Amino acid sequence: MTTTIRLGHRDLLVVCGLPGAGKTTLLRRVHVDPVPVLDSDQVRHRLGALLPARTPYRWYRPLVHAWHRARILRHAVLIRGPVVVHEPSTRATTRALLALVGLLTGRPVRMLWLDVSPEQALAGQHQRGRTVRPRSFARHVRRAQRVRAALLADRVPRGWRSARLLSRQGADRLHLAPPADVAVPAQLPSWVTH
Repeated sequence: MTTTIRLGHRDLLVVCGLPGAGKTTLLRRVHVDPVPVLDSDQVRHRLGALLPARTPYRWYRPLVHAWHRARILRHAVLIRGPVVVHEPSTRATTRALLALVGLLTGRPVRMLWLDVSPEQALAGQHQRGRTVRPRSFARHVRRAQRVRAALLADRVPRGWRSARLLSRQGADRLHLAPPADVAVPAQLPSWVTH
């Protein structure tokens, strides 16, 4: 049975979870046209195309993260309708930053947490052909366990409007729907999207 989540007029919906949990796969599968979907992979591919072949991702990862977050802020400020974002959000500072963006732009920040085991996330990383270094991934896992415990106890992160925990099976049945009565431009000027 499909689960439909209708986005609010100003929602900033953040799809969260461990690296490799399936956030990008989910965002490719769900149909939220014409709502903008911001994924750090979009930035990584753009930068990767500009750099010499075989440049290690770790060399330009900080720039990808900074550019991705700048795009989130620009969209939150400039777009009238909802925005969907891919962001692991295992760090408390990242969740606080997103809450601040929501506060400053008048957007309810909502979380969809993809709840997968570390083993499933590692398998997802291998499937996509890009793995997180073991120590970094271990930190993600420790932080994710705290987030998961809070969500299971019905504690929403501070500054966030709501949080929903989804299993991999639940994510496979998810459908996101834009607000019925709001026209959101499908194509934005390049100075907004890039």
